[in-house]
Amino acid sequence: MKGIIMKSIFFALTLICAVSLLSCSADKAAELFETAQFEELQNNDTHARQIYEDIVKQYPDSGFAAKAEERLAAMGKTKNE
Repeated sequence: MKGIIMKSIFFALTLICAVSLLSCSADKAAELFETAQFEELQNNDTHARQIYEDIVKQYPDSGFAAKAEERLAAMGKTKNE
């Protein structure tokens, strides 16, 4: 019985850690996207492009990766270039 409880606790802690990491990733992708948008507003397109490219590479499964690709395309640079 004690073994089952320990396994359940371990599983719960692992699940909590995984959810926390995913949450942090989404927060970081959002933060980077906001920074890239700010760089665009400041007419610093080179830095904005670099940040958008970083989002696509580092957070490919986030919704922000798709938004970053859209911005890159709008700025005249697709991910295949």
